[in-house]
Amino acid sequence: MSWNTKEIVDQLAKVVEPSRIKVDADDLQFYGNDWSNLNKPNPCAIVFPTSIKEVQAVVGLANKLNFPLVPSGGRTGLSGGALAKDRELVVSFDLMNKILGFNKTDALVTCQPGVVTRVLKDFAESKGLLYPVDFASVGSSQVGGNAATNAGGVNVLRYGMTRDWIEGVKVVTGTGELLDLNRGLKKNATGFDFRHLFIGSEGTLGLIVELTVELTNPPKDLNVMLMGLNNIEHTTQALAVFKEKLDLTAFEFFSDIAMKKVLERKKLRNPFDHIYPFYVLVEFESYSEVQLNAASELFERCIDSGYAVDGVVSQNERQARELWEFREGITESIASCKPFKSDVSCRISQTPAFLCNLEEILNGFDPKIEAVLFGHLGDGNIHINLLKPTKMDSEEFQEVCKIISKSIFNLVKSFGGSISAEHGIGLTKKPYLNYSRSEVELDYMRGVKRLFDPNNIMNPGKLIDI
Repeated sequence: MSWNTKEIVDQLAKVVEPSRIKVDADDLQFYGNDWSNLNKPNPCAIVFPTSIKEVQAVVGLANKLNFPLVPSGGRTGLSGGALAKDRELVVSFDLMNKILGFNKTDALVTCQPGVVTRVLKDFAESKGLLYPVDFASVGSSQVGGNAATNAGGVNVLRYGMTRDWIEGVKVVTGTGELLDLNRGLKKNATGFDFRHLFIGSEGTLGLIVELTVELTNPPKDLNVMLMGLNNIEHTTQALAVFKEKLDLTAFEFFSDIAMKKVLERKKLRNPFDHIYPFYVLVEFESYSEVQLNAASELFERCIDSGYAVDGVVSQNERQARELWEFREGITESIASCKPFKSDVSCRISQTPAFLCNLEEILNGFDPKIEAVLFGHLGDGNIHINLLKPTKMDSEEFQEVCKIISKSIFNLVKSFGGSISAEHGIGLTKKPYLNYSRSEVELDYMRGVKRLFDPNNIMNPGKLIDI
């Protein structure tokens, strides 16, 4: 590459404390990678700013010396969005990790981007409130990264995506300008809301340096129901039944293979006498007898209609957590198999047909490659996990998975769905972005990129090229 690492480090040391610049091989490997593990990380250095002014100074140097930047949060993404593979400078927000303020009347908390999601959730709980965005990586992911990828999770059915909880955001654009967007306003009808351009942009337009996040009242007395099903079409039919009378907080789906992996790995007791082809987990509030009675009635209707074969309902908080373990334990249970992961979405009503077609596609490939399926069926999000056979070479497995992925994305395209529901585009899905976005949309996206990042220094090669 054309830039000189020594010159970059020397210039950085003038605006950032030298101890916060890392060039050791272990640091480069650790901070230059994400959970995608796609390529060997190859950043030129890692810098740890502690203030907005320092971030602006780093961006100014990048423009002056013409070197690219890769933002780094918890690096829990699965699409290579935080991977630095071409001698980029990694900008880590690990040290910008403070909660800056809280207003009880507004129910707004202001924080730096490096705040770990779990820390924000715990802070909300300490105030008697809830930050409802929830997913497997809450203990590692950072709020800035959540916003940059518009993270979702298990509560989207009721609470929406990260985007729905960001009331203000400060960003340093690719030109080094600081934008203070929306400023925590609940209502603001003053034209274009640039805040939403940066949420979900994967760091390609600028760096998120501060967020104002809305909190809400926590739900009361959550109950969990786990049901076994014989037919994939019955999943959405059961969903329709429960939505009639209950305000659901989650409606999750997983396959028999997923259940088997959890039972084996987590040493849990099967709550049923059999392994069923499919399972759904329903979470709902039961703050009165009305909700409990409604839930019982709806469960009986599902059984009588043949939508569900069997089911169990939590009787207390401990049992609710235990039932959730069958769903939340899937990722951990398959981690040792080095899965190839992908997440896609379609309209909720289309998920049974989509899953049937998906099964046909997967059956057409190597039968030794197990497919573990689960997802947030209440919002049409399916997670596909392909497990590497023990005797298959890693490179061969990756190549086969790329072929399978293309077939899956073609299926998504035919359903008018999204090739990425909540893990972004990054590097892995960038070649297929036109499967979900029209050429006109892509041209507009390039135009937005040129406006905010004319020198193409912000996470280049990810999401969209200019």
